[in-house]
Formats: sequence, C-alpha cells, structure tokens
Amino acid sequence: MEGQQSRGAAEELIQLEDRWGAHNYRPLDVVVERAEGVWVWDVQGRRYLDCLSAYSALNQGHRHPRIMQALAEQAGRVTLTSRAFRNDQLPRFVAELCALCGMEMALPMNTGAEAVETAIKAARRWGYTHKRIPPERAEIVVCENNFHGRTTTIVGFSSELLYRDGFGPFTPGFRSVPFGDAEALEEAITPNTCAFLFEPVQCEAGILIPPEGYLREAAGICRRHRVLLLADEIQTGLGRTGALLACHHEEVQPDLVILGKALSGGVYPVSAVVSSREVLEVFRPGSHGSTYGGNPLACAVARAALRVIEEERLPDRSAELGAWLLYELRRLRHPHIKEIRGRGLLVGIELLVPARPYCEKLMDLGLLCKETHDYVIRLAPPLIIAEKDLAWAATQLRKAFER
Repeated sequence: MEGQQSRGAAEELIQLEDRWGAHNYRPLDVVVERAEGVWVWDVQGRRYLDCLSAYSALNQGHRHPRIMQALAEQAGRVTLTSRAFRNDQLPRFVAELCALCGMEMALPMNTGAEAVETAIKAARRWGYTHKRIPPERAEIVVCENNFHGRTTTIVGFSSELLYRDGFGPFTPGFRSVPFGDAEALEEAITPNTCAFLFEPVQCEAGILIPPEGYLREAAGICRRHRVLLLADEIQTGLGRTGALLACHHEEVQPDLVILGKALSGGVYPVSAVVSSREVLEVFRPGSHGSTYGGNPLACAVARAALRVIEEERLPDRSAELGAWLLYELRRLRHPHIKEIRGRGLLVGIELLVPARPYCEKLMDLGLLCKETHDYVIRLAPPLIIAEKDLAWAATQLRKAFER
C-alpha cells in the first residue's frame, strides 16, 4: 500500500509539473527527493547512481560537506550586497581563481550563458580597442555543433536548427567552421576577426573529441593572426576530462577561459571568465555588470568548490577512473553500439538507434544518465565516485546491453 502511495505521489508531481511548467525539457520520469555524494533517491525511496552530475555541475558530488558548510556559514553572515558595495569574499575568490588558472583577472557572473556573453563582449571591445577593428565590424569564429548557452545571441550562431527555430532575428558577427578543422579556422579569419570561441570537447553534440594536436594548432593560428583564443570550459573544466582544464591535455593556455557548472559545486549558481589584464580591463564601470555576479554567498561557495577540486585531486581521479571506465565499456559488443569515446569521466556511447530507450533501461537498473543528440548516451558521474561504485555502474551498463 505504501509503495502504491509513493508511486501515486510521483505521478501526481509529474502531472503537476507538466500542467504548470513550460515544456522546454524532456526529463526522465524519476522524481528526485534527496541526494548525497554520487547517489540520489526518488520520492518512492529508490536509490540511483547519478551518472550525469547535472551536466558536470556536480563534479564534487551532491551536497559535498565542505561546500555545504561554506554555504551555511556565509548565509549566516551576508548573502548579497550587489556590486554597488564591496564584500569580503569577492577579492579572495578572484585572487584564488586567477592563481589556479594562471590568469591575471577574473569577472564573476552567475550562469554559463552569462559568462559566454561576457566573453563575447570582452573579445569585441578588445578587438576595437587593441586590434583597431573598424567600429561594428568585429567577427568571432565559432564551431559547427557548438553549444554555448541559450541566449538569443548564442543560439544565433548555433548550427542546431532546434535551438534556433522561431527565435530570430539573430546577432551578426559570427562565422562558423567545422569542429576539429584547423585549416578551415585559418581560412575563416579576416582582419576583422577578434576571437575564436570553442569547446575543447563538444559535450552537447555527443562528446565529440577533436583530432590530436588540433587545440595546439588552433592556438598557433590565433597567435599568428592576433586573434583571442576563447575556451568554453563550462562543462569540460575543473577536472571533468582528467585535467584541470581540457585545454591542458595539449598544453594550451587560452587567452580567456569561461567557467561555470562545477565552479558552484552544484550548490549555488556561479560562473566566471578569467583572462589577462589586457582583455578584461576593456570593461569600465557601467559597461558590464550583474546584480548577483560576485555576490558573497556565491564567492564563498566557489572558493570551497575550488578547494575540494584541488585538495581531493579530482582531475587525477577523473583521469585514472575515466581510463578504467573507457577500457571496460569498449569491451561491450552489441549491434546497436556505433562508437564509445571519452576523456576522463566524460564518456559518450554513440548508438545506431535512439538512445532514450537505453537511458530508460538504465534508470530501471538504478543508473541515471541522459541522451544527447538523440543517439548518444552521456556518462559523467561525480569525480568523487568510489571505484566500487563505478564498477557497479559498468555492470549495470553491461546488463542494459544484454537485454
């Protein structure tokens, strides 16, 4: 009887959301009630291993005690001042973030899309003030199949029709080239090009990894043409791919790095751009801002999130465990599997059939993941995952392809 009541409560909540919430997502029908570490529980009390990590926002796991402590302590003091006044957390946060990333300045925002917009504005103004591009002529080169957020400017340079349909007219000033094609990048650059915006691994596109050496070659091209290299590391950064930044796999230091997701530890929205003084000093008071950007609660949370990444060696854990997981998964033999690829604990299983039914099978087996681009199962467990739990996840994946 109790189980029936729990199922009824789940169905009621699903119906309530579908009735009153906009249908801009297609979630799996699991209603999460609580979470701890790598595990979540639904309203029926069933436990699942989270293999999505809120699209890498939960690299440190759910409710990491050190991050939760920082949240609670700061919430007991002050949460918001706006940037009209100074606070005691912002200076510490930007100094620590710059030191970690090897940069000179940081500008905090709230969401990933806001950080991308900030990078676009910085690059354009840098192009006008430092490269002397004629007014209103600055161009940014982007990659096909990119995903940088959901604002109208960003979706305007997406190659995915679903993201664009019905939202135009769009912002001009972007040129798109194939991802992983350095020659196409160089051909697209003109005297008006101020930046190249890219993801080191295209996550939403299906965990697409560029050819070895592409990032180094792209960095060299940008240096030769005096074009800023803007790395969107919102999903790939802060340990996810087995390095602090995915660009570090090729020893590339971008001119500007965009961070979000795990910068918050999955607790409170926080994003940032980190760059050189030359780039970020193009902003003057009034030229850019955010009421919540750099608020003391977000900064305290982000500082704790960064300490966890460093002190618990999460990039190293991702590299070690990710190599093991990729080896195990590549032993799978099934006619529906086209390719298995990944870097660190960021893995995509590309299928020849829609991936949604397999994600639903995995949910029934106690493993939560999600399809991307219809045919790819994305696997991205928290980087704190224990070896035995990752082995259990691999077993459930084998079971899903045995059925």
